[in-house]
Amino acid sequence: MVRRHAAVLTGVIALLSALLPTSATATVTAATTATTAATTGPPASRTSAQRTQRTVSAWLPFWEAGAYQDALAHADQLHTVSPFWYEATAADRVEEHAGAGDRAVIDGLHRAGMKVVPTVTESLDAAAMARLTGDPKTRAAHVETLVRLATARPYDGLDLDYEKMNGTGLAPAVVQQVRTGFNSLVTEVCSRLHTLHKECTAAVFPRTATRDEGPVYDYAHLGRTLDRLRIMGYNLHNALDRPGPLSSPAWYEDILRYATARVPARKIEMGIPAYGWDHRAGDTARATHRTSREAEALRQRVGAPYALDPGSKTPHFTYTEDGRQREVWYQDARGIAAHLPVLRKYGVEHTALWALDFEDPQLWPTLAGFPLS
Repeated sequence: MVRRHAAVLTGVIALLSALLPTSATATVTAATTATTAATTGPPASRTSAQRTQRTVSAWLPFWEAGAYQDALAHADQLHTVSPFWYEATAADRVEEHAGAGDRAVIDGLHRAGMKVVPTVTESLDAAAMARLTGDPKTRAAHVETLVRLATARPYDGLDLDYEKMNGTGLAPAVVQQVRTGFNSLVTEVCSRLHTLHKECTAAVFPRTATRDEGPVYDYAHLGRTLDRLRIMGYNLHNALDRPGPLSSPAWYEDILRYATARVPARKIEMGIPAYGWDHRAGDTARATHRTSREAEALRQRVGAPYALDPGSKTPHFTYTEDGRQREVWYQDARGIAAHLPVLRKYGVEHTALWALDFEDPQLWPTLAGFPLS
């Protein structure tokens, strides 16, 4: 299962045809000239006081028209925005999504005091990633490609969201190969970025003592190497599962017990969901993706009562469409508020929102009251 892609695939398919021109992707290759506009560090206008007050980072989905304005509206709480702009498709090749590298967006976020750390996903499965990262020459080419990307525009670092390599049902030997290779890749990328005074972050699947969804991610090594480890705390039930909550405080307890035993709490960002799944009862087909805003608007439109599941602290409702019952589970500010005490318990002060322009507007005041100090 690819966690992030599973969370947005339905919506992206519907929107890409409208947003992407026929030649909407471009290529960043090992031959890319990394010259002008490179910067090494956060904008000078950002003060230490501002940095300490901001505890939230967020991903900016390129297909959401309002995501950029949403970031600007909450600049007082956001320290970093990660535009979902790039996808690695080979050692020396990174594809650009629509709007990638938009200087108006980069400069606007910087003026508002936020760092811009774009996300790079990957299309390579476990076997392909094992080959890429296991061969020093090929891995070096990939490192060089990523560094050129980070320096081609005034970015403050890179966020690696390599999910496809974490396939289900992998043989133990393959898991070990991917884990070892990814450790080497992250070490080398971070070393280069740190030399340039840029940040190095990664998004990973949650791991617990009893439910290991991310065996290829070596939390201890990544915690020593990265500036921030973003744990995707969502999709406890995904689009292909039976209807159920996206997260729960009990699950967060398990995740953070495991993570903080291996990673300093100050380096952890707990990923929080601002979306949900709309399932058709008795149907094994993929559920429909709803942003939190869409789910709540739907609930009000169909006249379903608001209900927060007592165990998972997740809102849900049912409704009927074309004679078939549907069941929606999503997350909102009330639900997230019930999860935050677990973060406090483990000393985790930072959250990572998936994603801008998805969220319940009341989430921001909820998060504003969260920091430990």
